[in-house]
Amino acid sequence: MLLPLPPGEFRAYLFDCDGTIADSMPLHHLAWVETLKEWDCDFSEDLFYAWGGRPVADIIVELNERHGLAMPVEAVAARQETLYQESLPRLTAVPGVLRHIEDAHGRVPFAVVSGSTRESVTASLDALGLTGKFDALVCAGDYARAKPDPEGFLLAARLLGVPPESCLVFEDTDLGVAAATAAGMAAVRVPSPRQR
Repeated sequence: MLLPLPPGEFRAYLFDCDGTIADSMPLHHLAWVETLKEWDCDFSEDLFYAWGGRPVADIIVELNERHGLAMPVEAVAARQETLYQESLPRLTAVPGVLRHIEDAHGRVPFAVVSGSTRESVTASLDALGLTGKFDALVCAGDYARAKPDPEGFLLAARLLGVPPESCLVFEDTDLGVAAATAAGMAAVRVPSPRQR
């Protein structure tokens, strides 16, 4: 299914990675469940999708508060990332987004704007054979304020040399769409695996 685009002439496409380019959310959830088993901590699929777009560290802090735990943020984040990377041979691209990448590559510049680490984003793009299609990667650590703040998208627009109002954002979360709107950019909402 080709996702419909809003009307307009867009001079750059900005993509979230997890759940937008990479159909990685089910694999991320499995990695979370396996990681959190070690702490006897539940993270339901419903809550996982509701928190889509939140930085990993924020998720661990919130789970600690909810469950009265003291999980070490860096260690839990590293374990979750390790388990996710082990699942990468099973990773596929989101078909409707992949079609737009293939169709527009070479006509407009592309950037990834993700709350995930550069290591995680690069690993996902490498697994999909898409790394070379992106002109810029904006990842956790490249900007201070997470989505729904527009900072990441505005940075990507500057890196590509395109005004924000000429960028089209592909996003799968409410936080991401809110960030795009705050940046003055049009957005395409990518349906979750459950909606597809």
